[in-house]
Amino acid sequence: MSKLWAGRISKETDADANDFNSSISFDSRLYPQDILGSLVHSCMLEKQGILTYEEKQDIHHGLLDLLNKMNSGQVEFSSQYEDIHTCVEQLLTAAIGDTGKKLHTGRSRNDQVALDMRLYVVSKAEEIHDTLLNLISVLADLAAEYADTLVPGYTHLQRAQPITFGHTLMAYANMFRRDALRLENALDVMDECPLGAGALAGTTFPLDREFTAAHLGFSKPMSNSIDAVSDRDFCIEFLSDLSILMMHMSRLSEEMILWSSWEFKFIELDDAYSTGSSIMPQKKNPDMCELIRGKTGRVYGDLIGLLTVMKGLPLAYNKDMQEDKEAVFDAVDTVEMCLKVLPGMLKTMRVRKDKMKQAASAGFINATECADYLAKKACPSGMPTN
Repeated sequence: MSKLWAGRISKETDADANDFNSSISFDSRLYPQDILGSLVHSCMLEKQGILTYEEKQDIHHGLLDLLNKMNSGQVEFSSQYEDIHTCVEQLLTAAIGDTGKKLHTGRSRNDQVALDMRLYVVSKAEEIHDTLLNLISVLADLAAEYADTLVPGYTHLQRAQPITFGHTLMAYANMFRRDALRLENALDVMDECPLGAGALAGTTFPLDREFTAAHLGFSKPMSNSIDAVSDRDFCIEFLSDLSILMMHMSRLSEEMILWSSWEFKFIELDDAYSTGSSIMPQKKNPDMCELIRGKTGRVYGDLIGLLTVMKGLPLAYNKDMQEDKEAVFDAVDTVEMCLKVLPGMLKTMRVRKDKMKQAASAGFINATECADYLAKKACPSGMPTN
């Protein structure tokens, strides 16, 4: 199948090189964003008199039919298409004829992929943000339920001062609230549209970038065309936010592993969120917590990988930037899996109030309060006694 760039190249691409170069195996998940961008782009082209109304209508009917087929699994994302942009354009042209080729007017795959990734990250940041609010709500409800349940507070994993289990849970609720705020900030920072930047220097066609930005849900177009096609800061910031979120889920998971151990026995995880041993019949293992803890390193790797890809790239677009997608997709999939499991695990765990109170009653953990009391009695004026 003919490549979009085939005019300059006289030989067929080597089969192994073609597979190596192709991104359709993973960027096919961007088809909703690619088709949305194309729908808006064609509206703008018709508004500017570059397409006729009839041509725009043909393109829209073809794109919407293609979207339905992709949604229902009727399209095979073969490596012959190279990437999702080529796939959509060539299938559209096969369906409606040469009018389909006019869709690419005033557009490059460089600004097209920048738009698709930005739309994808915006969508996923909003979804994860909403799921995070649900997790915070679960923790807040549990904190209210156990607001008077005494438990030891720890420093250095040594019993320190008596606190409540509700106060402990709210510490994590506050961490997750900051994670939500970070995602809100990332959404604000990436609220710019790269479409219209072309390959790097814009286009001589009279595009209306403000129209395109507004109809794609952005507040404005990006101000520099070179930056528009070479920016992946938004992906890196998103991965950074997800890494911090995973760190917080990992810390909570580590606590639950400790709390459910025989040494603590503060909680018992529900059987639906536990596993057994293939050889030791008495074992009840907190595997879901351990997987969250382990998958945190995976998301860290996605962040470090993309930072490393981008650190030495000159302006503007370079093929190295194709590596952004698998890192972002993997991190999103991992975080979404963890956020699905954690709320249910928290809601169904059994809290052993008796064990918590017993632990809070031993080890002289009210020594600090006793020292404060004695200091106040010995020096009521508030002068230091040490």
